[in-house]
Amino acid sequence: MTDTTIRTRSSERSRRESEESREQTAEREQCPECGGRLVSDTEHAETVCDDCGLVVEEGEIDHGPEWRAFNASEKDEKSRVGAPTTNMMHDQGLSTNIGWQNKDAYGKSLSNRQRQKMQRLRTWNERFRTRDSKERNLKQALGEIDRMASALGLPKSVRETASVIYRRALEEDLLPGRSIEGVATSSLYAAARQAGTPRSLDEITAVSRVEKDEIARTYRYVIRELGLEVQPADPESYVPRFASDLDLSDETERRARSLLSTAKESGIHSGKSPVGLAAAAVYAAALLTNEKVTQNDVSDVASISEVTIRNRYHELLEAEDNAPA
Repeated sequence: MTDTTIRTRSSERSRRESEESREQTAEREQCPECGGRLVSDTEHAETVCDDCGLVVEEGEIDHGPEWRAFNASEKDEKSRVGAPTTNMMHDQGLSTNIGWQNKDAYGKSLSNRQRQKMQRLRTWNERFRTRDSKERNLKQALGEIDRMASALGLPKSVRETASVIYRRALEEDLLPGRSIEGVATSSLYAAARQAGTPRSLDEITAVSRVEKDEIARTYRYVIRELGLEVQPADPESYVPRFASDLDLSDETERRARSLLSTAKESGIHSGKSPVGLAAAAVYAAALLTNEKVTQNDVSDVASISEVTIRNRYHELLEAEDNAPA
């Protein structure tokens, strides 16, 4: 028997097996009574015909979880998979953490010997998580971003954006000659402005470990080198936060927005601090709606001087009076 004959018979056998497999698959996918399409009913563990309702198979194995959940939060709590990856951690949350509690699985306290052992394991785990100086740098910076964002009340989306900006700065080699804290603070400042939840430079400086001038200088450098599109801060974006901190009514907030809109139309906002304009608009709106708010209260909330508030709120009221009806 030649090699050609063997190969021919082998190919014929393979062809017949594939045809039989296709026929069996087609039979499984079609109803034996009406030839309709078969669907799987996971609730009753059955395979039924979608046309005539014939139950073809029953008692199927359920490959899903053995628990039930009635809402999204309950489903997340019972899920056995890990947390989603995040840019807010230097290893994107893919490593293992050893908890700080010195207790076993039953909640009992560990002995002194076991406690010392767990402490050594934590130490080595931290060392293995950061393989080189670049990862140690990233870990320190992301921790600093998370700390400042928490102090400023910024949402998770802003923290994620700030982490991505810092990672880009690290990859583009923008850190030599600049402090880790300075670049981290600048990344958070830029991310907050991009997300439409800006914080003033004074507020950023209050929670940062670097000076205001260094933050401003590093911020300009980072957005220029990375080509970030950061629009000028809109004074109206500060109004909801100031009004909420001062416990003012919705009417006062709407009136403050109206004052700022009039100021934009008349052009008096050009070249002026958006924080100062927003603070002055909130103070002026509170006066117009007969709410008791002092300049000192607004100054503390907005981190702006009372002199600035007085100057700006007079300008806002003049623009309001001169506006066409």
